[in-house]
Amino acid sequence: MDASTAPSIMLVAGEASGDLHGAALAGHLRRLAPSVSLTGMGGPRMAEAGVCLLSDVTRLAVVGAGEAVSRLPGFYRAYRGLVRRLREHRPRSVVLIDFPEFNLRLARAAKRLGIPVIYFIPPQVWAWRRGRVRIIGRLTTRVLVIFPFEVPLYQAVGARVEFVGHPLLDRLVSPPTRREARGSVGVPAEAMLVGLLPGSRSEEVRRLLPEMMRAAGLIRDARPDAEFVLALAPTVDETLVSSLLAPSPVRISVVAGQTHEVMAAADLLLVASGTATLEAALIGTPMVVCYRVSRVSELVGRLLIRIPWISLANIVAGRPVVPELLQDDATAARMAEETLRLLGSPAALAAQRAAFAEIRGRLGTAGVGERAALSVLEVAGVPAVAPLRGREP
Repeated sequence: MDASTAPSIMLVAGEASGDLHGAALAGHLRRLAPSVSLTGMGGPRMAEAGVCLLSDVTRLAVVGAGEAVSRLPGFYRAYRGLVRRLREHRPRSVVLIDFPEFNLRLARAAKRLGIPVIYFIPPQVWAWRRGRVRIIGRLTTRVLVIFPFEVPLYQAVGARVEFVGHPLLDRLVSPPTRREARGSVGVPAEAMLVGLLPGSRSEEVRRLLPEMMRAAGLIRDARPDAEFVLALAPTVDETLVSSLLAPSPVRISVVAGQTHEVMAAADLLLVASGTATLEAALIGTPMVVCYRVSRVSELVGRLLIRIPWISLANIVAGRPVVPELLQDDATAARMAEETLRLLGSPAALAAQRAAFAEIRGRLGTAGVGERAALSVLEVAGVPAVAPLRGREP
């Protein structure tokens, strides 16, 4: 089929995590409907998966409202380019992946043009700005949610909603074993290992890593056998991490591209709040969750957030199964205190692992990307070849 007549679907993601999920979805779309043409906005992973990118704003992604102002011109240019594409080429459907401040505006433009809108991984309306549920329901043709407790929220406003399961289940079908992981990151089998995951954005790393580094020193003072490995996110510059670690009196090994190996190898993790907390829970590694944002972002969060926890592990469990150290509590002393408390309590570690097993059971089953792709093709009116798995999550 000629490229100009091939059915087209637009995929739109604006952050590194959305780029990852968008790439997985694109791969399934291309397998299930080889004739489909994929365009949109994303990052390098989506480009590698065959999406013709009109814009890449993943490098502009920020933490919190206070940090976003300087990035607005780049976002606006990307938005105008996508709207122009919608008008001139009219894809069969638009798939929005998280990134709500941008994507809800794009949804309105697509709705006005009569183009079906699918929201895959909608914003966390259950945590804040619940009024968006009604807006999303009005603007979308279908909502593909990744948590089961999201379904009744959208059903209540008359939205067509489908629970497809969490995309992490596809990525963690066969996580590395502890033995494999320790061999991969170069840690002896008998060592007591603390993994450090300071975040996937530079702002997060600058705020958290110095405290994690000092916490490592305090932990080593109490546990001379402790070793430390930092999992470097692909979106973080290694020179930044090296400069922040330069004053550390404790050796902290840095490994890139092996986040799951660090998680599986560690006895305990100090981890920035985000998707990584859910990844660690699915792998089964106990953790202490830490987070810091600017004072402006903290104020906005206190005004808007309506749930008592910030980490996905606690949110999905519906109770505080992992400790959270936020803002002024995210200090080296508190990180070390919680780490040593947990490492000294086999019962506390076992309680976290038991809760993680419950969490896994609530997130559905593998085959998430394929289920989402089949739903997208259905809305777009594009026939699919036989899937590998069924539709049930």
